[in-house]
This record gives sequence, structure tokens and C-alpha cells, in this order.
Amino acid sequence: MLKKYTIVSLLLLLCLSCKKDLNRSDKKVLEKNRLSYVDPFIGTGGHGHTYPGATVPFGMLQVTPVNGISSWDWCSGYHYSDSIAVGFSHLALSGTGIGDLADMLFMPVNKEVDLSRKPASRDELAYKSEYSHNNETASPGYYQVYLEDHNVNVELTSSERTAYHRYTFKQNDLQTIVVDLGFAINWDQAIATAITVEDEHTISGYRFSKGWARNQKVFFTAKFSETISGFNSFADGQEIDSNSAEGVNTAIQLFFKGNLSSEVEVKVALSSVSIENAKLNLDTEEFNFDDRRSEAEASWNQALSKIAVETDIDSLKTIFYTSLYHTQLAPVIYSDKNGEFRKENDSIVRANNFTAYSTLSLWDTFRAEHPLLTLIAPERVPDIINSMLAYYETNRILPVWTLYANETNTMTGYHSIPVIAEAYLKGITGFDAESAFEAMKTTMMQDARGLEQYKKHGYIPYNLLDESVTITLEFAYDDWCIAQMAKALGKDDDFKFFNDRSKAYQNLFDHKTGFMRGKSEDGKSWNEPFDPKFSSHREHTDYTEGNAWQHSWFVPHAVTNLAQLHGGNDLFTDRLEQLFTESSEITGDNISADISGLIGQYAHGNEPSHHIAYMFNQANKPWRTQYWSRHIMNTQYNTSPNGLSGNEDCGQMSAWYVLSSIGIYPMNPASTEYEIGSPVFETSTINLTEGKTFSIRAENVSNENIYIQSATLNNEPFNKTTITHEQILNGGTLHLVMGDQPNTNWGKNQ
Repeated sequence: MLKKYTIVSLLLLLCLSCKKDLNRSDKKVLEKNRLSYVDPFIGTGGHGHTYPGATVPFGMLQVTPVNGISSWDWCSGYHYSDSIAVGFSHLALSGTGIGDLADMLFMPVNKEVDLSRKPASRDELAYKSEYSHNNETASPGYYQVYLEDHNVNVELTSSERTAYHRYTFKQNDLQTIVVDLGFAINWDQAIATAITVEDEHTISGYRFSKGWARNQKVFFTAKFSETISGFNSFADGQEIDSNSAEGVNTAIQLFFKGNLSSEVEVKVALSSVSIENAKLNLDTEEFNFDDRRSEAEASWNQALSKIAVETDIDSLKTIFYTSLYHTQLAPVIYSDKNGEFRKENDSIVRANNFTAYSTLSLWDTFRAEHPLLTLIAPERVPDIINSMLAYYETNRILPVWTLYANETNTMTGYHSIPVIAEAYLKGITGFDAESAFEAMKTTMMQDARGLEQYKKHGYIPYNLLDESVTITLEFAYDDWCIAQMAKALGKDDDFKFFNDRSKAYQNLFDHKTGFMRGKSEDGKSWNEPFDPKFSSHREHTDYTEGNAWQHSWFVPHAVTNLAQLHGGNDLFTDRLEQLFTESSEITGDNISADISGLIGQYAHGNEPSHHIAYMFNQANKPWRTQYWSRHIMNTQYNTSPNGLSGNEDCGQMSAWYVLSSIGIYPMNPASTEYEIGSPVFETSTINLTEGKTFSIRAENVSNENIYIQSATLNNEPFNKTTITHEQILNGGTLHLVMGDQPNTNWGKNQ
């Protein structure tokens, strides 16, 4: 009897062991599948402006192919329509409209080339090569392409601060690598460069440039797995005999012994501070490209596991996980391993107890990218805010759009303010709230960038500053965000001042036309003649990269009052419907290329439209939010290289999809509430900190069943169109029953 019991027990233990192994196996398959749904080529066509190269989440380096074309659609250095590569750079912008970076160009070549001539165009580059998309692959943390002219297979991967290259040459071919520091795209321009061959395996140098980042200093070091047997170096067209070359444009061709190996591996690290810091940033591990790739993939597995979605439709998974991938490419780590980083004024400072970040595309990303980070990467949010405050310490004004710690002053408003307010109101710590508030207040009490007129008139007169309507509306929202933080800090006088000033939008609303319009400094006359479809890109215009149809809705902090200005909810929602159904004609001789992804006059390809579909919720017609948010998802995103309807803009375009597709959206980020829309997945689970999860389950969801019939939150009836950040952090399940007809009673009069 004892023997029988023992055998049964052993069998039971064996079964349990098998189940554990099976669970581990299933988990590995799930992780592998998650990576397989990411397609980095989505957004590299059209006006998406993304890059397909290798990086890790928020990594300092973006090692990626460069086509060598200077044009708007090549802002990241690469466009899917192209088939010529000139090299592989180490810094890139993800989906902006700005052509900068592409620094530190490396290119493997199987022949000696002439680097003495400065080419007038890409056609004259001696080291360029054709390639085919048929022999090009990309996945999170990895990129591969075969260079047809040089018979070299290129593979790229990265760690947080080190890029890795593996070049496989044809057997017995000459093995060389060109490093061209003078190469630039668009308006970037090298102003001082240097390359030194330090020993048989190491080079180092620097590249100083001016462009969109007006004072960019990049120092580098590179180590090679094979021995450097010789080199040809050039400075400003002259061949240099020594091991160091300095000039405005320097380049070098390195030759390797080759021996029996057809592979040359390279690892590269950068720093904004010095060559010594670049060497400190360089990983110390031995050359093992496959291990580094596996580590990069593991970091992406973790990042992509923050939200899990369930659906039988693979294309939806591809769009979702690629979007989730894109939302974690920027901001990028900027400080070195020792905490040091360079400011725009060339001072070197140390990030004490935080990691400094740059590439802050705040006009875009305050809307959904930063709210998403408070859910999936809350540990990074304090560091991002401390990076803003470090900038403020030098300039006494919060950043607008920083690139390599340079203020570009691109776009309107001061949208570091809603990012800070949102974080504080959501309970995120790790930064000095009093200092942050003082920075917010000081910024909005200055006279820069239209604030002088805003303070004097209560709006910005159109005859005193271009883009006056957009700037006024955005300042009003920034003021509201300061007011909310003042209230939370017990600063009653500041709350009253900024809350009152946040009503500035009322001064530009034209009751006759229903649009926000440019008003003269006399306080009475409008800018005439008026055409709500008229666009003029960045000059002689009242609106930024858009028109009156697209910009008249930016009052996310006071939708109820905006509806009253229109004459009530019915008139307001009628106007919203007209936005989506109006003719898509844009008038003018200088139409902004950023107006794209049109549904009527709604322009999803640019950020000012992103909150609009969710405004129906606040006007007692949530079923129209459900309809239009789903329509936008269905028409503005797909799995092709043209899968984004406009600039990705450092994660914002993708963050809109990530949040909307699971059924929530931060129409007013600093409110700490999310509007409920129409989820596309059967279940979406946000994996929160401390082991908690929050799930959104959409019962019966399909292409037809887009309307919410009823809802429960943690098994209790739920009849609200918003859910708070706190409710999500508490964990649980929001259960939505979906149907093909609107339930016009759900979510009304809440």
C-alpha cells in the first residue's frame, strides 16, 4: 500500500513538474510572439519619419541605416521608398519633422575608396551601396541588411549606451570600414571633427555640429574585433600622415587583416562630455554579437509586457505592439554612466540620483505619450522631470523642445508644464514639487514667445504675433495645469490667478462663426477675411500647422464651458460632427504638409486633433466618441510602411493608438482622468507596479460591436465615461459589454 501511494505521489509530482515546465515554455513562446508582432518598418514610409534601426527602450543610441538624402521624408535618415545606403549612424530622431542627427557614420566597404573629395550629392559618395528590402530585416533591438555593391551583410544591435555592428564580408574580400564624420543630412552641418587611431583595435574622436541642435558636441570611441592593419585618413580633403586627423570634415578608411574570419565586429559608445566618458560608456564585455542581441531582445520583452492584449486578429496585434514599441524609443538617455552631461551653454553637470534625458518633443508628447509613461514606465517619469528642471536651472525657463540638451524652441506653448502637473497630481514622486512649481510659475510669468502680449491683453493679438490663436489656447491650458498644481500645494492665490487666466480661450471665440479666431489688439475686430479651411505654414497665420477647423477645439480643461459658448451640447456636438464630415479641402498657397490623415477637416496626422473625438463624452454623447475613435483607429493605422498617417513625433502618434485601442484616452492629461472610448481587444491588461493588474474586458467586441451597452468596474455597475488614474492603479477589471447599436443612456448625465 505504501509502495502504491509512493508511485502515485511520484506521478503527481511528475505531472506538476511537467505543468511547470509547460508554463515556462508557454511564457517563452508568448515573449517570442510579442516581439514577432513588432514591425519597425511601420512608419518608415509616407510621412511617418520613423527609423528601422536597433536600440533598446529609451536607449542613448539609435544605430540605424542612413540613405543619404536630405529631404523632409528622410528626417530619420531613412525612408522605405529608398534602396541606397550610405552608412549606419548612431543617433536618430523617431518620427519628427526635423532633419538632424545621423551622427557618426560607419560603412563597411570591400574596396579602397577616395575620401578626399567632398561630394555634391549622394551619387558622388564612393562608399554608397544598393540594397533590397528582400534582404533587409528589423525587429526590436536588431537590424540587418545586405549591401549589394560591397557583398557585405550588416547586422546591428545595441545596449543602453553601446552600439554593436557585425559585418560579414565575402570570403577573401578586402575588409574595410569607412568612418565619415563630415557627413550630414538636411541642415545639420559639421563645424569641427577629429579622428584618432589609438591602437590596433581602437579609434576615438568627436563631432561638433550645428543644425536644429545649434551646439551639438558628440564624442565617441569604437573598438574592433579584428586588427587594424592600415588606414587612410583625411581632413578637409587632404590626406593626413599621422594617426590623428582634425578639421571641419574628417573621414577615415580602416583596413583589417581579415585572417581566417570573414566577420568584423564593432562596438561604439558616445558621450556629450568627452572621449574619456565615451570610453566609460563602452560596454566591457567581450565581442559576442548574438549575446548582445539576446540582451536587447530581453529588454524589449520586458518593455512590451507592460500591456498584454488578447485578440484573434494578428494585424491588430502588429499595430498595437509596434505602437507600444514606438512609444518607448523617446525620450532618450542623455547622461553618461558617471551621471555627467553637457548643457547647451557647454557647462558639464552631473545628474545626481537620476538619469538625464533629452529629445523631449513636448508639443506632441504631453498629450498621450507622457500619460502612457505614467502607466507603463512610472519609474522613468521623475528622471524626465528632473531633466527638465536641470534645463530650467540654466535658462530660468522650462524647456519647449530639447534635442541633445539644446533648446530648439520648436512649436508653441510650454508643455513641460502639463507633464510636471500630471505627474505630481498622479502621485509620482522623486522630484522636488516646490521647485517644479516655482519653475512652472516663473516660466509662465516671463515675456518670451508671446507671453508679454498674453499677459497684457488676455490673449495674443494676431497683428502682433503669428499663430496667435494656437499660442493663446495652449497658454490657457498651461495656466490651468499650473492652477491645479497650485491648488494641490495649497497655494490659493496662485490657484486663483492662473485659474482665472486659463479662461483666455473665451476671448478668441467668435459666436457668429463658431471658431476660435485671430483678434486685433483693439479687442474688437477679427482677422479678416476669414476662411476656416485656410492654412499657411508657420507664417502669416493664426494657427500652428493647421487651420481654424483643427485648432478651435483645444480647450481640454473646460469642454463643458466650450459647449456652452457654442450654445449647448446639441449645437456643440453638431459642430463636432461637421468637423468629421466637412469637405477635406485645405485652401491656401502655403498649406502645411503636417495636415494629413484627414477625416473631413479632422487631421489625425498632426497632434492638435488628437483629443477631439473624446470631447463627445463631455457633451453627453459618448456613443459618438465610441464611433469616431474606432473609425480613426480603423482608417489611420495599418501594418504597411505607410501605416502612420503623419509624423510619429517621438511616440505620440503611437501612444494615441495604444491607449485608444485598449479603450481609454487622456483628453485632459493633467486631470488624471481617462475618457472611455471603444476598445478593439477582447481583453487588455496593464501590468502595474507591485504585481497589480488592471484589465479592460470588452465582451462581444468586433468590427460591428463598437458601442458600449453596459459596464461594471470590479463587478459594480459603472455608468461613467471617465475612469481615474487612481482607480486603474488600484487594480481590477473594467468590464464593457459591446453591441452594434448605440446605447444612448449609458454614460449620460453622470
